[in-house]
Amino acid sequence: MPADLPLDAYSQVVSGVAAELTPKVASLRVPQAGRSRGGESLGSAVVFTGDGFLLTNAHVVGRSQGGTALFADGTSASFSVVGADPLSDLAVVRAAGPTPPPAELGEAEQLVVGQLVVAVGSPLGLAGSVTAGVVSAVGRSLPTRSGAAARLVEDVIQTDAALNPGNSGGALADAHSRVVGINTAVAGIGLGLAVPVNATTRRIISTLMQHGRVRRAYLGLVSSPAPLPVPLQERFGRASGLRVAEVVPGGPADRAGLRTGDLLVSAAGQPVQKAQDLQRLMFGDAIGRPLAITVMRNGALVDVIAQPSELVAA
Repeated sequence: MPADLPLDAYSQVVSGVAAELTPKVASLRVPQAGRSRGGESLGSAVVFTGDGFLLTNAHVVGRSQGGTALFADGTSASFSVVGADPLSDLAVVRAAGPTPPPAELGEAEQLVVGQLVVAVGSPLGLAGSVTAGVVSAVGRSLPTRSGAAARLVEDVIQTDAALNPGNSGGALADAHSRVVGINTAVAGIGLGLAVPVNATTRRIISTLMQHGRVRRAYLGLVSSPAPLPVPLQERFGRASGLRVAEVVPGGPADRAGLRTGDLLVSAAGQPVQKAQDLQRLMFGDAIGRPLAITVMRNGALVDVIAQPSELVAA
């Protein structure tokens, strides 16, 4: 192609996103005891406020209290860890020096399969690396763990944009340079995952900035999406609820009388169709407070009142 010909539309979008976001995504070097590379772990982080806050993965910072952020223009700044939440794999850090202007956070709920996305990060420590692909799937689940506590990060974004170690904590952006996800895992060849930027994760980010940790309520049940009976679909205008697969003995759900096989229809007056609908209610303000739950049991709607306790990681 002659050098004076304009870029094709695809290249214009990808190069535009790269130009906008590369300065706003830092390469992180985080001291970690017992690690290779001189005791450092490598990752990425996205500047998301004008006063030095960056968003990354909890597994990137681990138990460290700080490290060094390196930017594409060659500048660097030390950072301190403001808070980390292993159960969502998100962390907030704050740079001690000047940072580039913040990236714009988007809304992952609006993504569709096949949509163009661009990943910006520092794979293998190579700062300012850009790859592009499409949204391969939405609504995936990513198991996370903090001590003995386990949780599923719901609505995880799956992409075929190439991701490698060091991309974790970097930006997954749409064609308008809005950050719709934080790259978190390389699941296999040609398969990457990103924690979505949505209402739930925005609340987690805000809580980390204010309090340094996220308190969560605990019901003590395991559930999965299941279809509602046709009469209930017509009544409620939706197709699914949550089937209780397991109730932890002695837990809040057990004490409330919930049983394996119950089909959850609503909680706190809100419809529940997927695990995230229930999990978004399980923040600190729900601890110790009555939670009204409606289930379908043996063909009848049953109301129960549960009182969530605090989830304590071992």
